[in-house]
Amino acid sequence: MENKMLLGIDCSSYFDELDDNAKYYYQGKEIDPYKYFIEKNNVSCFRLRLWNNPYDENGKPYGAGTNDYARTLKLAKIALSYGYKLVLDFHYSDFWADPGKQTLPKEWKDLSFEELKEKVYEYTLKTLQDFKKEGIDFMAIQIGNEITNGMLWPHGKLIEDGDNPRSNYENLTSLLKQGIKAKNEIYPHALTIIHLERSGNAKIYNEYFDNMVKYNVDFDIIGASYYAYWHGTFDEFFDNMRNLQKKYHKDIMVMEFAYAFTADDYLKSENNQMITRQEGMYFPYPLTPEGQEECVSTFLERCKKENIKAIFYWEPCWLPREHTYWATNVGQKYIHEEGKSNRNEWSNQCLFDYDGNALPALDKFKI
Repeated sequence: MENKMLLGIDCSSYFDELDDNAKYYYQGKEIDPYKYFIEKNNVSCFRLRLWNNPYDENGKPYGAGTNDYARTLKLAKIALSYGYKLVLDFHYSDFWADPGKQTLPKEWKDLSFEELKEKVYEYTLKTLQDFKKEGIDFMAIQIGNEITNGMLWPHGKLIEDGDNPRSNYENLTSLLKQGIKAKNEIYPHALTIIHLERSGNAKIYNEYFDNMVKYNVDFDIIGASYYAYWHGTFDEFFDNMRNLQKKYHKDIMVMEFAYAFTADDYLKSENNQMITRQEGMYFPYPLTPEGQEECVSTFLERCKKENIKAIFYWEPCWLPREHTYWATNVGQKYIHEEGKSNRNEWSNQCLFDYDGNALPALDKFKI
């Protein structure tokens, strides 16, 4: 792996923006942002999320890019044509998987635990074989997305027990090993990433990776999401990452990072859906273009000093458009989040404003 820090982007909603005719501008001139990132900012990596079957029984899409295998393959080829290195992010779900939900794929919901282990291996193997046949190479592969609380619930869910260490790591690591086994058979050179969030919480990370070592999980990279609002101060984050490097002798990649440039909604209504100041959330900088710029600049500088191997900005081009959904109604039903807004609530964390104009932070997300 290269010694210098790598920069990456996750723009998995690419086709939604393309279909909605999104436009991007730098100093008043229209640009191709994906070309700009790689040519002007030396961003070299492209992260692709992959869902098993993001459609309901009637074929209606769940939204947010609807990143099934066919779309992910198409986007992988586009990213390669620009010159990006690829990172594949297996969610092992039909839609969003994160700390609050790791929903079993519909086709897997009636499997026993032993059957599920075999299915994880078979699905991972077949998917990667198909990518390889299409000439796709991966720099790294995530086995699960933000799996701080486990994956493929309930089978691989970590069980809380007050202040005591969580249990069910044996099941979780059995599932991880099946995915990693398949990955190693098809892409042995690709780095294996275990990706968590809560990146300022040293207790959770030590518990988790102590168990990865205990159960002999074969991985290369500790992946972390860092959103200051939820995950703590810069010092808490970097103290944790520094200790992880020393204790486990693994490289660190920040798989997701972003910061908001405004607290104003793109829709003028009383029901603000965007990231705003709320009790218990941490905001190191103002929610302004200048605050975003300072956050991005400072974070990258500290990552360089702490020998962080890569930083991925999460969905820097996800503009608010008429048909860019966080989840469609059927998508919300699948993840049991009916009744919430289904529009794009991430747009105030892009590196472009609501009209597609480059923000000052775009010039800071570079090496």
